[in-house]
Amino acid sequence: MSAGSRLVIYAALTGNLLIAVTKFGAAALTGSAAMLAEGVHSVVDTGNQVLLLIGLKRSARPPDEAHPFGYGKEVYFWSFVVALLLFSLGACISVYEGVRHLQHPEPLRDMTANYAVLGLAVIFEGGSWWFGFREFNRRRGGYGVLEAVRHGKDPNLFVVLFEDSAAILGLLAAALGLYLGQVTGDARFDGAASVVIGVILGLTAIWLAAETKGLLIGEPAHPGVIRALREIVASSPVTRHVNEVSTLHMGPEFVLATISVRFDADASAGRIQDEVAAMNRRIKGRFPEIKRVFIEGETEATARRERGQS
Repeated sequence: MSAGSRLVIYAALTGNLLIAVTKFGAAALTGSAAMLAEGVHSVVDTGNQVLLLIGLKRSARPPDEAHPFGYGKEVYFWSFVVALLLFSLGACISVYEGVRHLQHPEPLRDMTANYAVLGLAVIFEGGSWWFGFREFNRRRGGYGVLEAVRHGKDPNLFVVLFEDSAAILGLLAAALGLYLGQVTGDARFDGAASVVIGVILGLTAIWLAAETKGLLIGEPAHPGVIRALREIVASSPVTRHVNEVSTLHMGPEFVLATISVRFDADASAGRIQDEVAAMNRRIKGRFPEIKRVFIEGETEATARRERGQS
């Protein structure tokens, strides 16, 4: 697993833990629903980073009899759990608190503390976001941001990036709600800000769940990798046709590839065996993330017989 992913998670964990303490302190002093929602958000984010670290540790276990292809999908499972928690705890609690304060608004106190905490939170969250975006930007290659998220196979990077982006938007919503409540004297703006924060978290969670669901169920390697596999196999002198190339990500850095090939009918079994071994070496040398390659062969004579039977 990439060391960059782990560092991004540790950076976000440290920042969210510090922010959560200051937000809850400000909420207790001022009675702000938006600040309480932000505190809950930071606690959920802190717990989410812990779950992502658990996923990283569990995914690093070597293959065994029960899981011959390893535990790489643990990363995808725990990322999906993070999305569910972000929605069920972060979004729902924020909306509940916002609605409660809309129905029973409470006067805001000590606005200086609120603004000070929001300022510190923006600094911490901004630092965490920049650290995560820098690593994400380094690894996305030539893809655009949205395209890199769709094609990315390491959810830890975009989970943290999405969470931090939602956190910054939530902080802006909280600041706007507090400001409007202060200048108008209407504390319901604070409750409305909490609802907005909940909506932001909910939309973020839904997007994260959709992205990680595909990885959890099983996604193929990038089309460019599949094309390259076809070219490598087709370049062999004993290959007459590449029938099918199927790939599956068993983890961010573990790809399983199965390739169906029609071999030259005049090639000996020994030569075909040597060429298959050479294909395997070339594939793994070019794509280290492809850990297992299964090549299923047929001769031209076999293919003709099967066509005749059909």
